[in-house]
Amino acid sequence: MAPGSGPAVASPALAAPRSVPWRTAGWLALPLVVLAAILALLILGRPLERLTEGAPPVETISVERVRLEPGLITLSVRADGSQPVRIAQVQVDGAYRSFAIDPPGPIGRLGTARLTIPYPWVDGESHRIVLVTSTGVTFEHAIEVARATPPWDVPTLALLAVVGVLLGVAPVATGLLAYPGLATLNASGTRFVLAVTVGLLGFLFLDTLSEGLEQAAGTLDRLRAQAAVWVTMLISAGALTMIGRRGGRAPEGAALAAFIAFGIGLHNLGEGLAVGAAIAAGEAALATFLVIGFTIHNVSEGFGIAAPLVGHRPRFVTFVGLAALAGLPAVPGVWIGAQAVSPFWMALCFGIGAGAILQVILEVLALIARRDGPRALSAPSSLGGIGAGLAVMYLTALFV
Repeated sequence: MAPGSGPAVASPALAAPRSVPWRTAGWLALPLVVLAAILALLILGRPLERLTEGAPPVETISVERVRLEPGLITLSVRADGSQPVRIAQVQVDGAYRSFAIDPPGPIGRLGTARLTIPYPWVDGESHRIVLVTSTGVTFEHAIEVARATPPWDVPTLALLAVVGVLLGVAPVATGLLAYPGLATLNASGTRFVLAVTVGLLGFLFLDTLSEGLEQAAGTLDRLRAQAAVWVTMLISAGALTMIGRRGGRAPEGAALAAFIAFGIGLHNLGEGLAVGAAIAAGEAALATFLVIGFTIHNVSEGFGIAAPLVGHRPRFVTFVGLAALAGLPAVPGVWIGAQAVSPFWMALCFGIGAGAILQVILEVLALIARRDGPRALSAPSSLGGIGAGLAVMYLTALFV
């Protein structure tokens, strides 16, 4: 400061403007108000309807669930269209049949309804159903092999629960038995095991995501189910990352193993759905084949859950909890799959599962980088472990 000069005064042009809370909120809300006005004009005013006057309505019907009981076929359908869709007639094997619809009347856009059709279907045979709307548009659905849907009684649920335990809990617990051997490894061996876990989870991530996209392909286009799979995957991965790091530290040891078990549990829920669907279709041989294949497959998952515990001293109850967290979701999966469920909700479940697995992959990679430095991610033991994990999961998946 020059001699004799007074204190520096900030230029009014450079001074930060004082914010007024209500004024700030008003400017932030203004775009939302304008957007609401535009949407109201389009939805309530319907200015585009004049351009489509006289055009036939667009109609789409998707059969999301089929339930078979003696002498009765029940369909759960979802409709979409420029106008509500009314189902006027139902054909079964070329003959018109009486039916009841609940709720009665036309089905609104993306609405659902349940059709009850009295029909003496034949066990083991195929049946062709045609839904005819009031405008004469037809939608066909085929029952490839007719089998009675398993009832929701205690003996059936208990038997299906045993299948779920054999599918999920038993093989994961078997894989956890490798922990004493893993605990004797040196630093390089531990890094290799963690990298194998990344490979295992990487295969599960791709498999779960592809299952979700496949289920989404069987839904109405208007639901944007495939995009919903990606969205739920990203949201679940982000949410679990925030939960895992809520204390300002990344999960390690038993906490990281729990996240791995949780992600694998969501994947095993999907495997249970597949087995239950095979049971509902009466494919006993296919269901048995799936259980055997998934059992072999899931042993390696227990191996991956045990890897973050190396260097720690977990109690026996920790292993019990991890086996239950990773394996028990297969039980409700079998229950739900045996009763059939909407492919849209199945797709969202797979999306959530893929997100959980992605979060764990990132956390295990971060653990390797923290322990041995970022360069360890490109070390031969890391790359070799990832490749080995992918190869193991691929080879065991061939049994499914």
